[in-house]
Amino acid sequence: MIIEKIMQKNVLTLSPDHSIQDALNLIKKARIKHIPIISEENTLIGIISDRDIRDAAPSILSKNEKLDALLNKPVKNIMKTDVITGHPLDFVEDAATIFYEHKISCLPITTNGKLVGIITKTDVLNTFVKLTGAHQPSSRIEVRVPNITGMLSEVATVFHKGKVNISSVFVYPEENEKFKTLVFRVQTMNPMGLITELEKKGYTVVWPHMMGE
Repeated sequence: MIIEKIMQKNVLTLSPDHSIQDALNLIKKARIKHIPIISEENTLIGIISDRDIRDAAPSILSKNEKLDALLNKPVKNIMKTDVITGHPLDFVEDAATIFYEHKISCLPITTNGKLVGIITKTDVLNTFVKLTGAHQPSSRIEVRVPNITGMLSEVATVFHKGKVNISSVFVYPEENEKFKTLVFRVQTMNPMGLITELEKKGYTVVWPHMMGE
């Protein structure tokens, strides 16, 4: 899935000359944590967060200044300008990787430098939950197989013969590169029959464990 499918397109923004008070008011009113800062041409030039405002207070105020003085300063004084961005045609998993590697929680989406959307870690998490089918009644089955071509197709045949739909499949590598784990989310609340059939065919079911094992 591409970012364009899940990004928020109606983005709340400010200009660099808006005050920090304006940013604080918008954050509270809209219940958001990040505000992209754009130019008159809609070019992304920075971003500010609720944390930026909290962190700025000790460093930007002198001993004789009050909080009002800080809040009246323009956001360009404290906004971050080295903004990491994504593109609408990037894959959602690319965005997840960016969040993970850079430890950020918001990703402005741009095209030729123009702001066209925004996504958050919550947006990505919600998307992955839906992609895996974990939000629907289902069961999880993990099968350990040799790391060779065709194993996914072979194991999936067991589900087909059992007339059970597969909601999603993930392939996890193992420390021993000779094996991999196939993780199936299937549309049944009682997977015991499937587990029995998988084990009859010699597959190793690592989850769920049968009673007594």
